[in-house]
Amino acid sequence: MKSIIGSVLGSVVGEHVDCHRNFQNDVDDLRKRVTDLKRRRNDKLAELLTVDDSEKQVKEEVQGWLEDARRVTEIEMPDIEEEVQNVSYLSRGSLGRRVRQKIQQVREIYDRGSFPEGLVIERPPPIGTTLPTENMVGEVDVKEKIWEYLMSHEVGIIGVCGIGGVGKTTVMKHIHNELLNEATRFKKVVWVTVSHPLIVFRLQRDIASAMNKCLPDYADELNRASRLMEVMKTVKYALILDDVWDKFNLKKVGIPEPTIENGCKIVITSRLVDVCNYLGCQIVKVPPLLEQESLNLFLDKVGQDVLQIPNLKKILKLMVAECAGLPLAIVIIAGSMRGVTDIREWRSALRELRHCVVGTEKDSEDEIFKRLKFSYDRLPNSSVQECFSYCSLYPEDWMIRREDLIENWICEGLVEKLGSRTEMHDRGHEILNRLENNCLLEKAYRDERKCVKMHDVVRDMALHIKSTGPSKFMVKAKMRLTEIPEKDEWTEDLDKVSLMENEISYIPINISPKCLMLSTLILKGNEELKQIPECFLANMPLLKFLNLSYTNIKALPNSICSLKNLTALILRGCQSLERMPSLSKLKALKKLDLDEAGLCVAPEGIEMLENLEYLDLSAPNLKVLPRGKISKLSHLQYLRKHPIFSTEIRAEEVARLNMLECFEGRFEQPKDLSSFVSELNHFGRPNNYLLHAGQAPREEEGYFWKFNNNDPLKQVTLSGCEIGEEDELVFPDDLRDLSIENCNTVADISIFLKNLTQLQTYDLKYCQGIESVISSSSLTVMDNLEELTLWSLHSLQDLVKVEKTISPHIFSNLKELIVVACTGLNKLFPCEVLQCQCLQNLEEIHVEDCLGMEEIIGWEEEEEEEGNQTNTSAIFTLPKLRSLYLDYLPELKRICPKRGVMVCDSLNSICIKSCPKVKRIPLSLGRENGQPSLPAIKVEIYNPKEWWESVEWENPDDKNVLIPFLKYDSRGTWVRVSYLSVQH
Repeated sequence: MKSIIGSVLGSVVGEHVDCHRNFQNDVDDLRKRVTDLKRRRNDKLAELLTVDDSEKQVKEEVQGWLEDARRVTEIEMPDIEEEVQNVSYLSRGSLGRRVRQKIQQVREIYDRGSFPEGLVIERPPPIGTTLPTENMVGEVDVKEKIWEYLMSHEVGIIGVCGIGGVGKTTVMKHIHNELLNEATRFKKVVWVTVSHPLIVFRLQRDIASAMNKCLPDYADELNRASRLMEVMKTVKYALILDDVWDKFNLKKVGIPEPTIENGCKIVITSRLVDVCNYLGCQIVKVPPLLEQESLNLFLDKVGQDVLQIPNLKKILKLMVAECAGLPLAIVIIAGSMRGVTDIREWRSALRELRHCVVGTEKDSEDEIFKRLKFSYDRLPNSSVQECFSYCSLYPEDWMIRREDLIENWICEGLVEKLGSRTEMHDRGHEILNRLENNCLLEKAYRDERKCVKMHDVVRDMALHIKSTGPSKFMVKAKMRLTEIPEKDEWTEDLDKVSLMENEISYIPINISPKCLMLSTLILKGNEELKQIPECFLANMPLLKFLNLSYTNIKALPNSICSLKNLTALILRGCQSLERMPSLSKLKALKKLDLDEAGLCVAPEGIEMLENLEYLDLSAPNLKVLPRGKISKLSHLQYLRKHPIFSTEIRAEEVARLNMLECFEGRFEQPKDLSSFVSELNHFGRPNNYLLHAGQAPREEEGYFWKFNNNDPLKQVTLSGCEIGEEDELVFPDDLRDLSIENCNTVADISIFLKNLTQLQTYDLKYCQGIESVISSSSLTVMDNLEELTLWSLHSLQDLVKVEKTISPHIFSNLKELIVVACTGLNKLFPCEVLQCQCLQNLEEIHVEDCLGMEEIIGWEEEEEEEGNQTNTSAIFTLPKLRSLYLDYLPELKRICPKRGVMVCDSLNSICIKSCPKVKRIPLSLGRENGQPSLPAIKVEIYNPKEWWESVEWENPDDKNVLIPFLKYDSRGTWVRVSYLSVQH
């Protein structure tokens, strides 16, 4: 027994001695591990900042880990550090044992923080997505009948029938949105546009996607149908299939038949009653509008002011009558007459419309087409008509980006040649606006970018016109073709062919379509297409526009060299492209797009393209541009070579391009940038630019680059440059956006910014030598600044360093200030900046991870002591401040001086996290009947419990309002407040 006790005792004593002997090494090890843990936590937080909160939510285990990591690094480690500073020699062993235990704990927390399966999970899927709708006119009775069937048990499948343009889709969009409120009846409301021809694979994919599921692409239709059936059997759904043309079997698609037991419903909209009958639908017909309904809709679209035109009322009614109660026809014809005030023009238009519809059979496709053609015929000229018809080359319901469409019009020669590309784009937008105003195109948005789209009936009308005209279109876009059309479909009178967004993988080597009039061939988006046979292009002598984007071709055929009329060759996204024949014979070529193409060397003969106006060389593997080739392209207006993909562009070559309007490229040294900019400042070009100097960006920014003359891009980025104060660094006079990263050799970068009076956005990141952002020499630079971001500037001591009185205009337009990881900065603003009311437009203050920050609004101590002798308070007014975000500022003592008050009437978000030394919140939520009086305010707090108990609020009642929303962590040492006031 004694031996056992002795052994244990000896082990304990030995451990104690070892902890005492290695105390300092263990403390250093703990410090390093805590630093690593803090970095990993910061990385995870930065990753979470990119998450769309509307679609994802943070996993509970991640939330727990973040809290554990914060507790160790921000609460427990400071306590240990304090004990290390005060530990006696004899107590080092005991504290050393605790340090080793903490090392193990930190190691375990660090290892838990890898999260290989991600930080977030999908939010529970919503019942459905609200669809944009137009006002209903006259479909109220139809809507009520459909709704009655949907709510009853007797009818499972409803067929909504009627001629194209009569309003079937409109009424069903309204019903769809109202069904979203029937969560107790339906767990999922699904909308799928089917269109013609019906492709079962796509229909299965779209339904599964709407159900937040994926079906395997490799499986056949039967297997996919089985899987889809299993998915849909688990949910009580309402399925709306819009614009169905073809008969199909529900079970073969994978759609369970609606029954009383499963409570599911299906609604089909179709122009064909036979289709609805085949599916066993209860048919609801959508009738044309009544006379008064038609007149009201027409007046709504043409404008009520036409009623002021003398003697027009009778003509107006006759014109409305010719629209036959079809809402789409009414909207488009009214759009074409908007702004017409001469009654003689109205009479002439009525005669034209009557002539269009003579002999039209009721309820036929001709009935709507001929009425829509009236608006087409009233377009001002054939060029605008061709621009309209061009939109039908895209797939049905396709969102067409405005800039892309205008670029294609320019390449096709549909926009007349003007003095500059800027003017031609302006003309393109003018045409698009006219087509939108005439309701022939609809406004749309895709990825927050402006688009247009064609109503399916309008597209059918456009294709119908082209099928009967002298220059015909063949359009088979997004129809899941696996082979190109048969040889007899390639007729000699074809003008344009669009086979885009299909699954064509092979073009027979013996097919050579004789298309002597063909000007446009679009094969874009056939991702499996690997080869273009030599003979395929041989009999297309007038081909002007060839788009092979996003195909898998490895080489271009030599026969392309014989296309003497080719003006546009689009190879964007052809990542497998390895070689091209010499382009020297393509003298007419005006556009060459190689963005994201796989080429390693520039195309041979590129310098011979004397008419080239548009050149995108942003191919990832294209490392070398032979010297002297770019400078020979004297007509170049657009030049892009994205810096993340390529080496620099030589400044002297670009400077010789006298017609350049749009340019993105990277220069090796700041002096090369300055050389080019000196030329730019002298000649005033280009209008759009994105200039880089130094190292390639670490990651692609996602900007750039669509021609935008309404708000031109004027941006410069310096990265990893060696800059000395003696260097001459020249920026464009009209520069708007400046970003400087990893430039560590200069303490005051503002000495180079004296003339940048138009600067709006300024980012400084990872520049370790920067001591101040603004000095006396550069005050005017900040007069128009709207966004200022300072990130990881460890030597930064002052935001504003001035010797004299601060200009009242400094920061006068600043809206957003973000300061992150500037550890040497101890105050954000000197009080003079607020006293002279410089920040009247500031909307957001975001300060995070600034370990030395003590004050947001600085105040000299002697001034504060003097202020304390009076009873007056210093008032700091920020009238437009919406958001105040303060996170991990461990030394922050005050937001403003002790007796200061911040008046922020627009404030709607306050966030204070890990700021344990702040003793007072000098802000008020505003009161009205005991509740916050602002429209809505969000409060987030995460601080030690002792802080919450001791902190003072400007209005003590504010603290009481927040108490019900108080939550403690698992140990009861930290509190979290998450509060959102009710929207008034």
